[in-house]
Amino acid sequence: MPATTLSADRLRLRVDPAALGFADTRALEGEPLPWIGQERAYTAARLGLTLPQPGYNLFVLGEVGSGRSSLLRALMLEQARGRPVPPDLCYVHHFETPERPLAVRLPAGGGRALRQRLAAFVDELRSELPKRLSSPAFRERSEALEKEHAAREAAAWDALVAFAEARHFALRREEGRMIFTWRDEQGAPISEAQLAAMPRERRSEIDRAEQELRVQINRFVDESNALERELERALGALRREVARPWLQQAMAELRSAIDPAAADAAKIARWIDALQADVLDHVDVFSAPAADEDEDAERAEALEGVVARYRVNVVVDNSGLEGAPVIEENNPLFRLLFGSIEYQSEDDVLVTDFSRIRAGSLLRAHGGFLMLHLRDLLADPLVWEKLRRFLRSARLQIEEPGTAYAPLAAVSLEPEAVDVDVKIVLIGTVESYYELQEADPEFARHFRIKVDFAEQFRASAETWHASAVFVAQCCARLALPPFDAGAVARLLEDMHRQADDQTRQSAIFAHTEALVIESAALAQQRGAACVAAADVAEALRARSRRHDYLADRQREAIAEGERLIATRGGLLGRINGLTQIDLGDTRFGLPVRVSARCWPGREGIIDLAREVELSGPIHAKGVLILKGFLSALFADAAPLALAASLAFEQEYDGIEGDSASCAELFALLSALSGLPLAQGLAVTGALDQHGEVLPVGGINEKIEGWFDVCAEAGLDGSQGVLIPARNQRHLMLADRVVEAVAAGRFRVLTFAHVSEGIEVLTGTPAGFDAAEARGGEDTVYGRALQTLRSYRRAWRGWGR
Repeated sequence: MPATTLSADRLRLRVDPAALGFADTRALEGEPLPWIGQERAYTAARLGLTLPQPGYNLFVLGEVGSGRSSLLRALMLEQARGRPVPPDLCYVHHFETPERPLAVRLPAGGGRALRQRLAAFVDELRSELPKRLSSPAFRERSEALEKEHAAREAAAWDALVAFAEARHFALRREEGRMIFTWRDEQGAPISEAQLAAMPRERRSEIDRAEQELRVQINRFVDESNALERELERALGALRREVARPWLQQAMAELRSAIDPAAADAAKIARWIDALQADVLDHVDVFSAPAADEDEDAERAEALEGVVARYRVNVVVDNSGLEGAPVIEENNPLFRLLFGSIEYQSEDDVLVTDFSRIRAGSLLRAHGGFLMLHLRDLLADPLVWEKLRRFLRSARLQIEEPGTAYAPLAAVSLEPEAVDVDVKIVLIGTVESYYELQEADPEFARHFRIKVDFAEQFRASAETWHASAVFVAQCCARLALPPFDAGAVARLLEDMHRQADDQTRQSAIFAHTEALVIESAALAQQRGAACVAAADVAEALRARSRRHDYLADRQREAIAEGERLIATRGGLLGRINGLTQIDLGDTRFGLPVRVSARCWPGREGIIDLAREVELSGPIHAKGVLILKGFLSALFADAAPLALAASLAFEQEYDGIEGDSASCAELFALLSALSGLPLAQGLAVTGALDQHGEVLPVGGINEKIEGWFDVCAEAGLDGSQGVLIPARNQRHLMLADRVVEAVAAGRFRVLTFAHVSEGIEVLTGTPAGFDAAEARGGEDTVYGRALQTLRSYRRAWRGWGR
């Protein structure tokens, strides 16, 4: 079967604007936007978001720009609207172990309400208790207790003084100390000299009396201290007795405000009981201001320390929600994701308390959805390890890992861990998904729902209409002028071009959105009310001009003769292959000369690029397939006494891929048969072991790159490309190429077997076909066979 020349209408898909069914996109703005071409991903995502069981988190994999984040965000918002509003999360002071604050959950809005009630309670506490502790009744009872205490202490003192006088000692108190002196019978004090002059027996009596007095003084001090403590206990009991009625009423009001259906209602009730006991334990700090400024400042400081315990730290306030929370954390630092504990420096020590606990995204997403990006998580090993532990237990412990390495000593705080019910949506690439499956199976088991976004999808009238709705919503969201049907048709054609397929569209809608913005800008510059197809075409040309510097430089090198590429005539053992260069933001094609030289020998086919390690494994595989096909084809001349070298001329950056294996075969056949190859035809195509031609990638860029080189040299109708027949549906060529083909100045030919290609390139029958039938001597096969036989004879002659 000969190679087929394609007509211009088969070189690209044309979308008829009239078939779209609208004049411009304003007619589509009210329509809902479906998941265009992502039915599999939509079904999986919807299932994952509705399953309440643990372990069914979502791993969303796909290329950047496929809409994976925006579509999942919209679906999460839709699902969240039907879910109940989750409770608030609060931290309160733990009266028994202050370093372990208590976590309590209250119905949405309950945390804020409790905080306000407690703030009002503290204000009343500050004003009401001092009033009660300064009332006449309280003063009267406290004065009575103090008088009783004073009388008992005075009686004890009088007894001590009488005890001292009975032993001839004078006793007095001076500045908190007790001073006693020994006196004679007449009551006169005795000096040290007089005491030393007394007989030993008398001095011994005085010493015994002094020891007895000291014992009594110690007993008096102990009794005074006991009386003081008893007074303090009595006054404390009196204060509590005075404060208790009002406090019980206030606590009852607090308890009544707690929803008994709340998950932590009993826990909060116990905390209120502990709060009441703490107020009664510290009721003395609520007394009226003291007259002494220092004493009053000390009391005020103590008061602030006490009432600070009665606050509520609402770390998650869901009062403003109308459904479950949907959070996307784009900066998953440790403190932003898992929460943090703030510290402040006091006297070279980092101090904190329960009021400085801050919630992270995980706590705020409780009861709803949290979207994370895998690449961001992997950037911090601490975050990754903490997330793994959380997924294992579903409990979150807020901590501040950096305090252990702080230059200052820190007061430790260990907030109570809480259960977190959250559906995590993890965004990553296809490669990262399978790397994670292999590297961390335990982590991967927590993401049982795989949401796989396709890079392209099969086109239909429905997908075209949905794509038009996407354009309409882009225009409405970005305040851009509408697109008429012709402009939308041109956008659809570009989506097919991005997919390199006449039957499929690209799913990378970010590219289309960017093109919508750039086309609309051009329409606005010319003052148009609607974007036309010409604006889209000009935006594509402008984008190409922004990115094609390197392509222009390479074509200039060819035009100036720096790179050896012939576009006319025929050359022996030399052919123009086609390559694609993908730089990420742009792709373009270039021709490269492939050459072959043959001579008698046993070395076989030598891939020069492989010999110097400039080729990759796929290219090496293609050369080995070529070698196998050639050996089988010329089995009549076996064993082959052939040495041949293959080279990509003027290529220094490495070669990969097998799309040049057909060109390499043709160069070898030309060198063996002595038939020159048409230089106006460039070739691309991979080869299998039976000579079948396999499709290749980047076909449009390759053809356009060769066309631009030929156009620079001058088109005369002999130039063209020879491409695999299986690539025909992938053609979405630029208008300049289609127009040249329609005018007969350029050709696009397809071939399914290498025999078809060699016939076109040499103008000589191949002499072999897909069934490997052999032809006569005046064929490519026959001429090459004669050469190989001559090589064998020459090799044998050299051997003798």
